[in-house]
Amino acid sequence: MMNWVFVILTAVGLIVFAVKGDGAGAMAALAAGTGGAVTLALELAGPFMLWSGLFKVAERAGLTEGLSKMMRKPLSLLMPDLGGAAAPVSLNLAANFFGLGNAATPFGIEAVKRLDRGDGRASDSMAMFIALNSSAVELLPTSVIAVRTACGSADPYSVVIPTFLASLAAAFAAIISAKLLGRVFK
Repeated sequence: MMNWVFVILTAVGLIVFAVKGDGAGAMAALAAGTGGAVTLALELAGPFMLWSGLFKVAERAGLTEGLSKMMRKPLSLLMPDLGGAAAPVSLNLAANFFGLGNAATPFGIEAVKRLDRGDGRASDSMAMFIALNSSAVELLPTSVIAVRTACGSADPYSVVIPTFLASLAAAFAAIISAKLLGRVFK
C-alpha cells in the first residue's frame, strides 16, 4: 500500500514539475530526496545495529529474561497473548521511558515479530503494543533537552515534568482507545 502512495506522490510531483517546465528542478529535488534518504538510513543504521547487538548480548546474559519476568504480569493485563514477546516489549517501553527512541526501535521491531500470528492481521496485543509504543511514556525527553541546551535555554530540563505528565495521559488514552477499538472491531 505504501509503495503506491510513494509512486503516486512521485508521479504527481513530476507532473507538476513538467507542467511548470522545470526539469532541472525536478532532477534536483529527486537527487536531494534520495540523498536525504540515504543519509537518514546510514544515520539510523549505527544505533540500530548497536542496540540490536546489545539486545542479543543482554538476551544471552539472561538480563532480558529478568526484566520480562518482572514486567510479564502488568503487561499481560494489557496484552493477554504476550507470550515470548515480553522481553522486547519491556525493553522497548524501558528505552522509550528514558528517551532513547532510536534504542527502542529494534526492540519494537522484534516485539512485533514475536506478537505476529502469521495471518496478516494485527492481533489485539500487537495493536496495544503499537498504541503503547506510540504514546511512549517518557521520563527523560533527551532529544528535546539536547535541542534546548544547544539553543541556549536557561532551563533545558523544565520540560521533564510536563513531558512525563503529557506522555502518561497519552498512554492512558492509547490504552483505553486500543481496548475500546479492539472490542468494536473484533
